[in-house]
Amino acid sequence: MNKNLQAGLGVLLILVGLIWTLQGLGYLAGSVMTGVTFWAIVGPLVAIIGVLVVARAVRSRQPR
Repeated sequence: MNKNLQAGLGVLLILVGLIWTLQGLGYLAGSVMTGVTFWAIVGPLVAIIGVLVVARAVRSRQPR
């Protein structure tokens, strides 16, 4: 996979995870996900996966 695409996917996962977390905690209203504990748990997990994807993309770019 292209490293730029991989980094972009990681950033997208981080953003989605943050949005899901905020909705699950009730800070972002106007959705059926608002106030649902499931999204407050899944959101940070998705964000952590995004951080790992970005770290892998950045680390693989560096010369050895």
